[in-house]
Amino acid sequence: MSKLWGYSFWSKVAMILPLTSAIASIIHTNTAIAQLSEDIISTDDLVEVQGQVTSVSQLSDVQPTDWAFQALQSLVERYGCIAGYPDGTYRGNRAMTRYEFAAGLNACLERINELIAASVVDRVTREDLAVLQRLQEEFAAELATLGGRIFALEARTAELEANQFSTTTIFGGEAIFGFAGAVGGDPPGTGDNHQATLHYLLRLGTVSSFSGLDRLRIGFVSGNFENRGLAGTVEDPGLGDMALLSYQTDSNNQLFLDYLEYRFPAFNNRVVFTVRPVGFSLSNVLTANSPFFDSGRGAISRFGEGSPLFKMGALDGGAGFDWLVSDKVRLQVAYGARSSSDATLGISHSDHSALGVQLLLKPSANTLAGLTYINAYSANGRLDTLTGSLSADTSGLLNEPMNFNAVGGSFQWRIKSNITLAAFGGVTFGESTTSNAYANTTTYSLSLGWSEPFGRNGDLFAFIFGQPPKLVAGRNLPLGEDRDTSLHFETFYRFRVSDYIWVTPGVFMVTNPEHNANNDTVVIGVLRTTFLF
Repeated sequence: MSKLWGYSFWSKVAMILPLTSAIASIIHTNTAIAQLSEDIISTDDLVEVQGQVTSVSQLSDVQPTDWAFQALQSLVERYGCIAGYPDGTYRGNRAMTRYEFAAGLNACLERINELIAASVVDRVTREDLAVLQRLQEEFAAELATLGGRIFALEARTAELEANQFSTTTIFGGEAIFGFAGAVGGDPPGTGDNHQATLHYLLRLGTVSSFSGLDRLRIGFVSGNFENRGLAGTVEDPGLGDMALLSYQTDSNNQLFLDYLEYRFPAFNNRVVFTVRPVGFSLSNVLTANSPFFDSGRGAISRFGEGSPLFKMGALDGGAGFDWLVSDKVRLQVAYGARSSSDATLGISHSDHSALGVQLLLKPSANTLAGLTYINAYSANGRLDTLTGSLSADTSGLLNEPMNFNAVGGSFQWRIKSNITLAAFGGVTFGESTTSNAYANTTTYSLSLGWSEPFGRNGDLFAFIFGQPPKLVAGRNLPLGEDRDTSLHFETFYRFRVSDYIWVTPGVFMVTNPEHNANNDTVVIGVLRTTFLF
């Protein structure tokens, strides 16, 4: 099926590691679940590792009354050449190909050769040998093909082992070059920060697995978005947070540790635990459920990536788990804190923290829905999503400790094989812990993704419409409520040059910036080129 947009770099790297069914579906979909053609995975579609069986009684779905019981008993207990699945089943009612049968036959032939070499003549009869000879003749072509495949695989494995970076680790990176310019606007300062700019974002990192089911990720980042690019700062006012780009960061051209993460499965591989002491956000555990949640190949704006609720708190470290309750239900829980390494505060007394819970539902093969609840605390009353107005993100500059309760929803529907409709919405209720002040915000978005519109593999046309976070109600707030409504319009076309190069021209427009009708409409054009290596 067609893809909405390609895997993020780390998702592609992660899939190279030998992850089995449940862990693969959970870990991979945390960053790539937006691809409904790829991410709504049935565990039956994934490779399962077979284990050797020494007695037919070990196979829970094989009964003495079954018509094939005696045949299986003979093959298992006389020759030991039948394998079962890790859950102790044989699954004898599953259809198989001639190649699969040939693989099983080859295993039995090798086992019988071992018995003959060991002179265990009483266990191999002339009748057995005659049957095996006929089977060898019947499946000669398939056995020869399997032999050739094994030889080629062994040669390829030897080459990889001789040239690999590490026996447990894969190294790679992503480089994004961006050219951006803007017209219009007058928020929150003079709006003069409109000069066209050339920026970059560089990510380097490793992905490791020690058991085949776990994953250790270490990432470094560098960027040069000085003074927050077109968004500007208080000292050098620009267009505000609504002008922030998805791939934006500033490290003054220095390379810094961006994240450190370890994931591992438990409870029969149905739960994946994540520990991330550096670079944590709620979206590391709670699936954003957005078709454009990729800074290199997704939306060009920060708001367009996905729901701002997942960006709350500007957290540092955290942990969580993702539980595959059933094929249609996942429960995700995440907790993070700012300054989580500070021994004077710890993760439980941090001045900024957030607990998120999400129920991810798959009503049908082409739909995916998320229901989210977030409870957060901020010592200065700020949401810090950096996606909406100054009033919304700072609770009207109240600067008091506040508790926040947020509820949100997200939805994706693949209407056709190459067309996906998506939406998200959220409401945040903030209450001061030291006064009767409060601040409530809302946000929403509706988007359409059209993959391969001209038959080019990997291309994507997208349109995003929405309202950045807006302060809709409050009391005793210095800045007060937002008076008007900003609307966000975004469109881009992502060209796939190759599996390693993507070029995305795009433009987004914000009406009434800062939710203020006195400000001129902002139009920002972007040309983004992404390299994977």
